Amino acid sequence: MTEAAAEGRALVVGASRGIGLAITGWLLGQASVEQVYATHRGNDCGSGLRALEQEHGQRLTLLECDVTRDQDLNRLADRIGADDRPLNLVMHCAGILHEDGIGPEKALAQVRRPALARVFDVNAFGPVLLAQAVLPLMDRQRPSHFAALSAMVGSIGDNRLGGWYAYRASKAALNQFMKTLAIEAGRRYPLLCVSAIHPGTTDTGLSRPFQANVPAERLYSPEQSAARIMQVVLSGRPGDSGRFVNWDGRILAW
Repeated sequence: MTEAAAEGRALVVGASRGIGLAITGWLLGQASVEQVYATHRGNDCGSGLRALEQEHGQRLTLLECDVTRDQDLNRLADRIGADDRPLNLVMHCAGILHEDGIGPEKALAQVRRPALARVFDVNAFGPVLLAQAVLPLMDRQRPSHFAALSAMVGSIGDNRLGGWYAYRASKAALNQFMKTLAIEAGRRYPLLCVSAIHPGTTDTGLSRPFQANVPAERLYSPEQSAARIMQVVLSGRPGDSGRFVNWDGRILAW
């Protein structure tokens, strides 16, 4: 895989922590990136984003956005569109595996409708509705990228253990959304590459309760994962659009 560089303007959704925060930092470290928009939920964007804002000034714009709220997505698109320059990269990093009252199910008996709805809302509906909001802002003159963090456990062909009903199915739905988006977008945005990417097991709050059986050499820091993710995403060509890809560039089974 050849080295790839980011350029122009980028949007990172779910940037307040974990991989999203690390990707934001990676992009700001690229001299060819003119502007980074980074979203967070709620009034508190977190100390990590604030530190990046202090370091990089006006190159980083912090915006509040909850991907489960249509009005937030519309407001986000209006704010970015007001700058009247196209986006070259969109990274959807928001996701949920567990939160208060919600966790990965070990058996069918643990599946609950409210948990299914919540996990699908964030992991599957959020990315495709983000695409609906910002696709008109994407660059048509230069190569551009729309990517969402997926997960290996979303692969139907690779499912050998069962369990984790909501998370698995929501990521499988995300993959289908991205594939379908790629087909439609290819007609009007011929230089766009749409990717669903598995980041590898990363040491974040999302994975921390489930790291006990992960070998140390297969548990990656957010910075390691961010750099690899960006190289894979940015190396994508229009002919690759609609792919489900691993952090090392390997195409994954649906």
